[in-house]
Amino acid sequence: MTVEVKIGISDSSRELTIRVEESADAVHKSVETALSGNESLLHLTDEKGARLLVPVTKIAYIEVGASESRRVGFGSISGG
Repeated sequence: MTVEVKIGISDSSRELTIRVEESADAVHKSVETALSGNESLLHLTDEKGARLLVPVTKIAYIEVGASESRRVGFGSISGG
């Protein structure tokens, strides 16, 4: 499963967008844990293995997309 995560950073006009190999529920739980005051950094790993650390004090918003499974193969061609 792949989930797209968008993170708005305070004092920045751009947002971080990454795709992670986790379920939306798992990402949501990681975000909740980081924002609850138990951690100072949000830890995420993208689908290519790059690790991302975001200070929770700089997070303006987080959008977690719906989980989607990887599609393999070619799309169908409708005959006509």
